[in-house]
Amino acid sequence: MKSYIVFIKGLWRENPVFRQILGMCPTLAVTGYLSNGIAMGLAVVFVLVASSTVISAFRRLIPKQVRMPTFIVIIATFVVLVDYFLRANYPFLSKKLGPYVPLIVVNCIIMGRQEAFSSKNPVWLSFLDALGMGIGFTLALVILSTVREILGFGTLLGHPVLGQWFTPWVIMALPPGAFLSLGVILGINNTFQKKSAR
Repeated sequence: MKSYIVFIKGLWRENPVFRQILGMCPTLAVTGYLSNGIAMGLAVVFVLVASSTVISAFRRLIPKQVRMPTFIVIIATFVVLVDYFLRANYPFLSKKLGPYVPLIVVNCIIMGRQEAFSSKNPVWLSFLDALGMGIGFTLALVILSTVREILGFGTLLGHPVLGQWFTPWVIMALPPGAFLSLGVILGINNTFQKKSAR
């Protein structure tokens, strides 16, 4: 498989959120503000790339009988680094993301990529796969959180963008707004996919 295909497939064709419907917990929980979506996306990119690289490098040394616990220990190590980094440097953001950063350990995107790809492929391809999937996940969070922040608060990264005339849609700031936004985006995506298939 060509390396650029390994990278770009995660951006859209196999996007973890819009195509595979994975990682729904953080996708729906933290996307009320764009800053939250960016922070969570970058955290997942770091953990996914780092853990995939390490697991791929040691894939022949990890016994099959204990591969899942080994994956979890490796992933958890990088999650702890991210969690401590956020607490030390961005305490307000760390508090806003709450328990969802530690939950990256069991994020099905990360575990799925280790089992399906990194444990079976060389380091370079595993790095590209993880980077593509991580960026694809981040793009999905950015799209969803942009829609929710603009419609729910009339702001983008805390700056007003719609003016005094706009009345914020309260539902978009609440958990049902995440389901509604994601449903509309998936519907639009499916419609375009059907049209392009024809």
